[in-house]
Amino acid sequence: MVSEKTGPGRRKRPPKPLDEAKLRDLALHYVARFATSSAKLERYLTRKLRERGWGGERDPDVPALVASHVEAGYIDDDAYARMRAGSLTSRGYGARRVAQVLHADGLAEDVRAAHAPDERAQREAILRYAKRRRFGPFAADPAAAASDRALREKQLAAMVRAGHSFDHARAALDARSETALEEWVGEYEC
Repeated sequence: MVSEKTGPGRRKRPPKPLDEAKLRDLALHYVARFATSSAKLERYLTRKLRERGWGGERDPDVPALVASHVEAGYIDDDAYARMRAGSLTSRGYGARRVAQVLHADGLAEDVRAAHAPDERAQREAILRYAKRRRFGPFAADPAAAASDRALREKQLAAMVRAGHSFDHARAALDARSETALEEWVGEYEC
């Protein structure tokens, strides 16, 4: 028989409950390691409290801790939204997908609206997406891809799922050549 203390089946000790200092250290470590929004930090700290429990003298004040990190400049929701929106559009995602991600990150409506991609950025994003996925004029055989209705519908659905408007997706797939698609992108000047 194997002892509980020394055998392979020994139990892990549960982590110690958090106190004010440990909670502050967790928050600081998180913002030092990850670019984050204030809402994401608050969700992280709340989850850690739920997992480990609270052993402090007073009730934990997570919103005040998050606010102190915002005041110290460790968290900037505006800069985070700019970085996140730019990253997504540079990878070819559309405006709707960008808005969904920023909403999921807990950013306020005004911050999301301020960093929504404009028409030109949306067109450039769909060009990058089509190029990366080899859709439309970027396909190995564009003529065959254009005539295959099932393939076209799959590509159209993928573009819409990536957050692009139906009109933009259709314009990208209907382009006869790479140059025509690039001209369509260039048509819209800010």
